[in-house]
Formats: sequence, structure tokens, C-alpha cells
Amino acid sequence: MPTQTWSRPRGLDHVVHVVRDLDAAADVYARAGFQVGLRNRHPWGTHNRIIQFPSFFVELLEVAEPEKIVPPAPGRFSFGAFQRDFLTTRQGLSMVLLASHDARADARLFDEAGIGGFEVFDFEREGAGPDGAPVKVAFSLAFARDQRSPHTGFAVCQHRFPQNFWNPSRQVHENGTTGVGGVVMVADNPTDHHIFLSAFTGVRLLHSNSIGVTSQTPHGDLEIMEAVSFRDQFGVAKTIAGESAELCGLRLEVRDLGQLEARLRAGGIAHHRRVGRVVIAPEAAFGATLVFEQVA
Repeated sequence: MPTQTWSRPRGLDHVVHVVRDLDAAADVYARAGFQVGLRNRHPWGTHNRIIQFPSFFVELLEVAEPEKIVPPAPGRFSFGAFQRDFLTTRQGLSMVLLASHDARADARLFDEAGIGGFEVFDFEREGAGPDGAPVKVAFSLAFARDQRSPHTGFAVCQHRFPQNFWNPSRQVHENGTTGVGGVVMVADNPTDHHIFLSAFTGVRLLHSNSIGVTSQTPHGDLEIMEAVSFRDQFGVAKTIAGESAELCGLRLEVRDLGQLEARLRAGGIAHHRRVGRVVIAPEAAFGATLVFEQVA
């Protein structure tokens, strides 16, 4: 069982939405009114396309070159192998990554808390600056694990050249989405994951109520709820096997739900209203539940 080792609280950085057809998923996001980046290639066999918001992004990902995947080993998390194995049973949100100021320090904290045990993973690739000129983007990832949820990925991400990655011009979306509200997980018993969630986010005081358990991070919520609450809140039925907590929903903030719905209709994207929100169900969003909430 993890112990409580504290650091500064960590906010949301990005989620991985892994799919079998990257361009088809990108087309759905684009028809839903998002600005979707070009294809990037990783040397370990995955390709991605990015949907960026202020200080948060969705990483649309496919395993395009499985022959390049490096197998996992003791103390080494294989990002490519994890995504490949996830896709054997489903598409959807496979990992949540929090923002890190120092991935190596966070890795040590995870080790001390009993939720780590992995080497830090450093990598870089070429990106495009605001003027289209090539720039270097580089990242360091420190992985964590919830022993009760072996098929859900957790990590922190340190941007080593953040000025080359974050680009306000790519954070403007036709559907009026302005940022992230939170990530939603589903578990049979959310309180079973309370200690892990606290150690992972660095947030000491979690909020518990009849819906579930929530870590209110400096940048978005990470919440765990029961399947019945997920259905009641978002109108989507989920079945969870065993005691695992699974990533299921992404809450996004928009200026005007009416503007959003008009864009979704124009793009032919199925959606529904639920408890004052607009929801794109997993059947229309490659396994993910996309939840839109209006903010002032």
C-alpha cells in the first residue's frame, strides 16, 4: 500500500487518447471543432497528433510501427508496449499525466511513497514553432502505478523546452473550448484508490461525497466515481471489471454550450445533453467520453 509522501501539488498536463486509426480520430476531433496538430512520429513506434489548450493537451495516439516497440523490463516502463496492450481490449483514455517541475525529484517521491519503481524516461523530437520553423521539444516522464489498476497509466511530464511547445495560436478552437476542467475515472469502490490519488497528485486533502473522491489539483480535477454516478452525471453506462480504476471521461470548459452544439451538428458529431452539460459518448469518440461544461 502506498504511503503518504508529500510534494507540491501537481496539476493536469495531458491525457493520452489511444486509438487504432489516428487520422480517423483526428477527423472526428476536427469535425467537433477542435484544432488538431499534424502527425508526429516517435522512435519507439507510436505516432501522435496534439489538441492543445492553455497548459493542457490531448495526445491522440496510435501504435503505427509495432515492430519498433521496446519491451518492458524491471524498472523500465515501456510507453509503446503499454499502449499496444491497452488496444488489445479497447480504445480510449489510457493515461493521465500531471505537470512536473522536476521529473527526477517526482520519481524519488513516487519511490518513497511506494507507487514508483521506474526509471525516468527522457525523449525529444522536432516540433514546429509559431512561424512553422523547426524547434526542439523535449520531455522527461516519471511513471507511477496504482497496484489496483494495472491497466491504467499514470505519470508526470516535465517540459524541458516549454516555450517551444506551448503555442497560443494552437489553443483556439472553433467550438469555443477554452481549457480543461478535469479527468474522470470510474471504480467499483473509489475510496480504495484514495491514498494512491493523494500521493500521485500531491494533494493532501481530497474531497469525498456521494459521487466519489476528487483531487482538486492546481490545474483541473482528477476524480474517481462509481459507475452508477458516471451514468447519472454523464448519461454513459460503464462496466468495470474487478477493483481497477479506469480512465473514462475528460471534462472540457467552453464559453457557450449553444455554440458548441451548433458546431457538433455541423460536423455530424452525435452528442446529448446531461445535467447541464453536453456529452459526446464513447461510441462517437473512439472510446472516450468527452464532457463539455459552460464556464463564465
